[in-house]
Amino acid sequence: MAPAHCPGRLPAVLRLLRFRALDLARWAACVAASPGAPPYVQAWWLAATARRWAAVVELGPAGEYRSLLPLPTKWRPGGRVAYQPLFTQQLGLVLTPESQQRDLAAYLAVAARHCARFYQQLPPAAAPLPPLPPGFTAAERLTYHLDLSPGAEALRAGYAPDYRRRLRRNAGLATPLRVTPGPDLHELISLFLAYRGPEHTGLHPRHYAVLPRLVAAAQGLAELRQVRHPATGELLAGALFVRHAGGLIYLFAAASAAGRAAGAPLLLLDEAIARHAGQPGQVFDFEGGSLPAIGRFFANFGARPVSYPVLTFTSSPWFPAWMRP
Repeated sequence: MAPAHCPGRLPAVLRLLRFRALDLARWAACVAASPGAPPYVQAWWLAATARRWAAVVELGPAGEYRSLLPLPTKWRPGGRVAYQPLFTQQLGLVLTPESQQRDLAAYLAVAARHCARFYQQLPPAAAPLPPLPPGFTAAERLTYHLDLSPGAEALRAGYAPDYRRRLRRNAGLATPLRVTPGPDLHELISLFLAYRGPEHTGLHPRHYAVLPRLVAAAQGLAELRQVRHPATGELLAGALFVRHAGGLIYLFAAASAAGRAAGAPLLLLDEAIARHAGQPGQVFDFEGGSLPAIGRFFANFGARPVSYPVLTFTSSPWFPAWMRP
């Protein structure tokens, strides 16, 4: 076979495909053949969060997808814009061993011809970035990762001393707080809205309709956990986790003031970490940490900061907060 740089070799064919032209069976095969592809690029995840999307696709000779760049888009004043869907931390370029075009800039150049504005968060593996096409700029955001290879007790030994003391204190109570399956997802969303409404997040109740769709699409990969008051049954805190091939995602959580005072979020995270501990190659992704206070909270579990790139194609701070979750 001729090497990739050989003048006689046909160049890779990149096409912008709208949703109606996408073959989701070929999409699934491409993602399955991509080592380390983030779960957010799965067609079922995008169907739940974006509903419809486009993509820049590298087509093989039989029409198979050798690589792809997901491109959720919306119409806005001024033209079509590429955006990051809610509850979708990262997208980025999906490459397979068969891909001939591995330069992110080539895919971005195709996207720029079809989009007036562009915003996308890429996985950590995308860094360092290659030279970008004209008009694109890059920044960084943070998430926190915890290696789940060690056992539960070894992981707990890496917690901040205060967290270990609080766990022991709870365990020693006559009626300790316990983590159990549940709650109803709508109850969890209501709890979140009661304590973190639109004035804090920029999101409104309608935006959270994504979550039930995502849980349904996950087909058993979603894990809901709760902490309730042992006497009253009041929901103190709850969390939604999603399993995937590479580990566990801490996707959504809420706690009341009483729940935070009682350390319920600490219990939820400790229980999830313990259930998934001892799995080599698996990572617990806390999905956040750019805000210093949140980053410190996650670091107290022994998690390490991991940066990932953010790309924009715009000359002004055009995107509202809800498009940059």
